[in-house]
Amino acid sequence: MEHRHQQQPVSSEERSVVERLAPVWLEETARHDSSAAREARAGWERGLLSDEAAENLAHWVTARVTDTGFNEDEGRHVEGPVRITPADKEKIHRWLTAQGHTV
Repeated sequence: MEHRHQQQPVSSEERSVVERLAPVWLEETARHDSSAAREARAGWERGLLSDEAAENLAHWVTARVTDTGFNEDEGRHVEGPVRITPADKEKIHRWLTAQGHTV
């Protein structure tokens, strides 16, 4: 079920990170669950993600952080289609919160 949330202002930097990473998230989601991807894409294009899509985006960005900051023994870089830093993850979480979602 989709809920309308009161949107709060977001920084251009947060919006830029979301605009860079959301297409990658939608593409990956489409490979695994085309129905969920269609629903998420429709919400994204309307500027209003469902609570489920917002939760999925939050989990996805957390799982896909590629610049981990671990030491060399643990590995510093995870391969992926885009680089996602811990700061990117935080920006997406702040953006989702500003959209009225619980992260």
